[in-house]
Amino acid sequence: MTAATTSYSGVIPPVVTPLTADGELDRASLERVVGHLLDGGVSGLFALGSSGETAYLTPAQQDEVIKVITSASAGQVPVLVGAIETTTNRAIERARAAAGLGADAVVATAPFYTRTHATEIDRHFRDIAAAVDVPLLAYDVPVCVHSKLDPELLLPLAADGVLAGVKDSSGDDGSFRRLAIAARELPGFSVLTGHELVVDAMMLSGADGSVPGLGNVDPHGYVRLHEAAVRGDWAAAKAEQDRLVGLFDIVTAAAPGTASATAAGLGAFKTALMLRGVIATNVMSPPMRRLDEGETAAIAAYLDRAGLSRA
Repeated sequence: MTAATTSYSGVIPPVVTPLTADGELDRASLERVVGHLLDGGVSGLFALGSSGETAYLTPAQQDEVIKVITSASAGQVPVLVGAIETTTNRAIERARAAAGLGADAVVATAPFYTRTHATEIDRHFRDIAAAVDVPLLAYDVPVCVHSKLDPELLLPLAADGVLAGVKDSSGDDGSFRRLAIAARELPGFSVLTGHELVVDAMMLSGADGSVPGLGNVDPHGYVRLHEAAVRGDWAAAKAEQDRLVGLFDIVTAAAPGTASATAAGLGAFKTALMLRGVIATNVMSPPMRRLDEGETAAIAAYLDRAGLSRA
């Protein structure tokens, strides 16, 4: 359960990056997203994660995203910023840029595209941490980087003070539980789940919090779930999680065979935020496409069933 000594806990959504009709950063919409999340009671913001389309943005766009989010949040909650790059020197460059623009912590994956050995992944995180003066969290997302960050790799890095925490989006719940058990001996190391459909179970396993993409759409729901788990009201946590599982079905709205899983998921989140009046468009970064009118109508129905207001 959430310990007072952990640095990062609660609900820390990976903030979506709204775009204008011509594909540029929509600053006003991004400011509204930040306000929407803060109003929902989140305890942190994760900028430039997978849900923020970080892999699709240019460095200049990434910098603008950091500026808008740090300015709009105005120190109310910590801002974690992704420094997600293929190799160590590139990740260090982005981590330094993020720190210089006000990030409270940076988040990095294992190296990717290159073939990488576990000893090189260990060195990758150590080198990034040595290069910046803000905390570093690891992002375990093997579906994207094709390397699993096992507890045997993460725990020595945590014990040596290299890592302040991990966002686990591996879907490997057994590995997560082993990590959470071992992390009890490491005060200050935060174990966060990105597995948004089973946050209640992960909290029961010892998670300090969650980083749910769906939290962009319904931050209040994830905060209620977290608070119920912290007070040990597992029936309330389960009921909230069950409702959020139903809401997550918005990711099925994209017509089969027309969009990647990434485009279907992020497109659904953006479309839901558009319907809720938070962002102006559901435009996606190329080569992804925005969801169409029929798909948008399907998402509206899911919002209604989940009890969420629409603009």
